[in-house]
Amino acid sequence: MRIECAARRSAAYLFLAFAALSTAGYAARAESSYARIGPLRMYYEVHGNGRPVLILHGGGSTIRTTFGAILPALAKNHTVIAPEQQGHGHTADVDRPLSFRQMADDTAALVRKLGVGPVDVLGFSNGGSIAMEMAMRHPGLVRRLVVASVYYRRDGIHPELLRSFRTANAADMPEVYRNAYLAVAPDPDALAELTPKLMRNILSFEGWTEADLATIKAPTMILQANQDVAPVEHIAALSKAIHGSQLVVLPGGHGGYLGEVLAARPGSRLADYTTGIIMEFLDAP
Repeated sequence: MRIECAARRSAAYLFLAFAALSTAGYAARAESSYARIGPLRMYYEVHGNGRPVLILHGGGSTIRTTFGAILPALAKNHTVIAPEQQGHGHTADVDRPLSFRQMADDTAALVRKLGVGPVDVLGFSNGGSIAMEMAMRHPGLVRRLVVASVYYRRDGIHPELLRSFRTANAADMPEVYRNAYLAVAPDPDALAELTPKLMRNILSFEGWTEADLATIKAPTMILQANQDVAPVEHIAALSKAIHGSQLVVLPGGHGGYLGEVLAARPGSRLADYTTGIIMEFLDAP
């Protein structure tokens, strides 16, 4: 995979925090609140009405930076529940590591507290890994599952990108994401620790076995760009391991098909088409 020089300079956060920051068309906030989840005071938003859809943002991101471009369409006929994970956005960090498993348990606890399960789940990047953990660990809470731009083993990440994670720090975070974090974080100084925690999570994550993935029983769709964090062959193997899953490969880079600000082409309608694909899958009989 050819990675442009500009992308390499901020490769870690091009993986961890991809999303559209533009407020154009961003759904008016219907409700925002906090829930006490263990040691966390977890922030979440609720938009729209209808069958619930839980959306899980990427690492280093916020609700708006990951899903701002498509949230209005998602909320048109669904109740969209959008939490922010430990140390992300409005949710303050606590003294414990970040892990996909822990964040999945936190998210499951939020769904139970809100009394809305089972829910459809859409997770992007790190949020996709959280979504898969949730489907494995809390299967009764997941009705349908959409995971976008993920990998199922650490060695599936493109080697050049994986090497960049070993030296990534807060200075590698693109300004647009840094500004989004600083605008809402309870403790802006915590930004310096967020990147190391995210990197430690990725670099310590060995992955899931095919037997692990076979336990996912929720109908599943996997979205992947043809120039993403893992090669299409890796994602095809993931699709095979999750029995009956659908695989959709889209043009562009990591997050562009969701309207992500760094990967999307100006004037592109790809995010609209992708949202239609997601909604058709979630609304199927």
